[in-house]
Amino acid sequence: MNINAKAMIAYLAVAVLMVAAGYHFIQESKKPIQVGILFSLSGNMAKSEEGMVDAIELAVAELNAQGGLLGRQIETVIRDGRSDPEVFIDEAKSLVEKQQVDVVFGCWTSSCRKSVRPIFEDNNHLLYYPVQYEGLENSKNIVYLGSVPNQQVTPAIEWVLSRLGKRIYLVGSDYVYPRASNQIITDQVQQWRGEIVGEKYLPLGARDFSSIVEDIKRVKPDVIFNTVNGVSNTHFFKALRDGGVNASDIPTFSFSLSEGEIAALRNVSMAGDFVVLNYIGNSPDAVNQSFVQRFREHSKGTRVMSEGMALAYLGVKLWAKAVVAANSSKPAAVSLAASDLSIHGPSGMLYIEKSTQHVWKSMHIAKINEQHQLRSVWHSKVPIPPIPYPSNRTRVEWEQYLAELQRGWGGHWQANSLQVD
Repeated sequence: MNINAKAMIAYLAVAVLMVAAGYHFIQESKKPIQVGILFSLSGNMAKSEEGMVDAIELAVAELNAQGGLLGRQIETVIRDGRSDPEVFIDEAKSLVEKQQVDVVFGCWTSSCRKSVRPIFEDNNHLLYYPVQYEGLENSKNIVYLGSVPNQQVTPAIEWVLSRLGKRIYLVGSDYVYPRASNQIITDQVQQWRGEIVGEKYLPLGARDFSSIVEDIKRVKPDVIFNTVNGVSNTHFFKALRDGGVNASDIPTFSFSLSEGEIAALRNVSMAGDFVVLNYIGNSPDAVNQSFVQRFREHSKGTRVMSEGMALAYLGVKLWAKAVVAANSSKPAAVSLAASDLSIHGPSGMLYIEKSTQHVWKSMHIAKINEQHQLRSVWHSKVPIPPIPYPSNRTRVEWEQYLAELQRGWGGHWQANSLQVD
């Protein structure tokens, strides 16, 4: 074979490869961008989490109405974590490794987030997490949209100690978020000359809080700090009222109670109790009112709006900004563009800090009224920057503390939950 023939064969081979690559690029450019949605649609946490699916679908619908992203439409792939970390692991693997979605929005409890985190890190994938949590974490594969303790807990402690009293009782579900948050609360309360007069935990899904209520009545705290999650909140507040513990005497400050759960407690008096959050669903702000109206029209329902729903919605819009900046929907590329972005939404201005991938945000201490609605009694004047690791301990010490918790739960991130239908 002469040189010219060899050159021609080589040229044809390159041409074939180029045509194949071009065809593949065209096919890829026509494929929908896939957004994975992984929340609990059943079990203990369903009433807290299901509204976030609706909020994400609204954001996706709005993006598609504007032409999608990068000339491609967006489709959602929804999975039910069933309020079980092991199911979350299986579904996260399915979304990331089998379905190969472009991004995942999901998780409420920290036990579920921590359980799926290695999947996102091992695959260099991307998770947007829209719920307040204990901090003590910083992964380049997670964008943390929720509050950390210095944004939520610290303002509450300062407000309580200066207005309501020094004696605080801690009640939580038995998993990593309440345990770690209450350790941070304890450190700060003691530093500021307050007193923790009780600390009790029950598994996720627990219904019998009678013994805790009796203990509260015995020690008579000034305030209860509540990190109970999910359906257990209903039983906790009913037990308080049935036991004669009223907000007028001992108010409760809740850090993980959604407005939907408050609305569901119509038959339980909550007037005088408090929540600490970034978003108030009945805010008259024009941006929020527009958001609520669009949500109701899209979902054709009257679901009560919550902070998690607002943050999930805004998370999709922030992810879309990152996709445009990266000119790609691939997780690795979007991760590099995901921080140093801001957005103005129904909860005000959010800014994703580059060094931690946590969000600057304003916060409210809100009081619950007779109609189970929220009224802000304190509002941060400016967005509060996130501090994932409180400075009263070193990062190594916090990591050791978390490792001890995990060992105590047999390598998991929560005590065995009591599942509900």
